[in-house]
Amino acid sequence: MFQRMILEDSAVLYTIAAFSVASSIFVAVAWRAMRMSRSQLERFANLPFETATPASKHERRSDSSAD
Repeated sequence: MFQRMILEDSAVLYTIAAFSVASSIFVAVAWRAMRMSRSQLERFANLPFETATPASKHERRSDSSAD
């Protein structure tokens, strides 16, 4: 019975630790995004996200239909 209580306490500790690590990472990323300079914002806004990649298998034969 006492071993189960010890394990439950450690589970709560791990949960709180994981939540605090995740929330601190989120806050750090949000803080950095809010404090970003105007020139860096403009550079990120002009990044080319559409790259020339080969089509996937299901897009290659779009003209043939499976009737």
